[in-house]
Amino acid sequence: MNPIRVAVIGCGAIAQRRHIPEYASNPHVELVAYADPVLSRAEEMAETYGGKAYSSVDELLANEKVDAVSVCTPNYLHAPVAIAAADAKAHVLVEKPMASTAEEAEQMIEAARRNGVYLMVGHNQRLMPPHVKAKEIIDSGRLGKVLTFRTSFGHPGPEGWSVDGRESWFFRKEEAAMGAMGDLGVHKSDFIRHLLSDEVAEVGSFIGTIDKKGTDVDDNAVCVLRMKGGAIGTLTASWTQYKGGDNSTVLWCQNGVVKIGTESGDEVTVELTDGSKEIYKVGAMATNEKQVPSGVIDSFVECIRTNTAPSISGEEGLRSLKVILAAFESEATGRMISLD
Repeated sequence: MNPIRVAVIGCGAIAQRRHIPEYASNPHVELVAYADPVLSRAEEMAETYGGKAYSSVDELLANEKVDAVSVCTPNYLHAPVAIAAADAKAHVLVEKPMASTAEEAEQMIEAARRNGVYLMVGHNQRLMPPHVKAKEIIDSGRLGKVLTFRTSFGHPGPEGWSVDGRESWFFRKEEAAMGAMGDLGVHKSDFIRHLLSDEVAEVGSFIGTIDKKGTDVDDNAVCVLRMKGGAIGTLTASWTQYKGGDNSTVLWCQNGVVKIGTESGDEVTVELTDGSKEIYKVGAMATNEKQVPSGVIDSFVECIRTNTAPSISGEEGLRSLKVILAAFESEATGRMISLD
């Protein structure tokens, strides 16, 4: 089988630290092109990994025949770039949140369907080893029904991560659409849906900008969720956890509790009502400081190689996005918001 010809659109931090190196280490991939409006960034990637550099998506797609594209742009460009790539008959892996609005996400899904290509969303939390183990435990049924939960994701903010630091697009609403909720909250709305094999029925939230100066995007959110299956819980997202960032989830079940990443970040702890305790050390979760492989790139490549639709599909990305959009509606209206 010929190598899968891949282009990466957007050469900022997520492309430099995850997408491009993970493609480069996959034996079934040939990196052929990169696009970034700051041409020097694309040129640096081309010099390091091989391929050609372009300053625009249109120029790249006009000059290169690619099998697949990673969309690593600012959020407001996710939809137009993904649609252009799909129209060029390329499979699309788009970073989260997949779009700024539900309408954009639906247009992306339709473009992929129309062109017979895959659309996958980079919700890497599903693939982190502790999260995979926790889902295996929940799905086994031995803890009974999940009754209540809390899931949270926080760090000091994008200024230490983005290649542009405090001047990053992350802090400009017209480009980011949303702040901590788009960066971190949507990961956890996707994860809790996946972990519980259930959909969110109702959302209430407090969302605001508490400490980041000079930005009009949210830096903190606390949400209350009611799942269709009856479980209730909280989801929090924060860009102001300046010390002791968090990516943990706790599930209280009929027969015990499951704690994910509450201690060192790489463990799953099960405490049963009979007094027994189990600890599973299954591998680390990726953090901004420690980039372990996300699993997303290899999964995307395998879908293409085997002609298998991705499980983290555009439809899944849209469902997770709708939870976040409902949370913003709750903040704006002061009401609980029901999801269809």
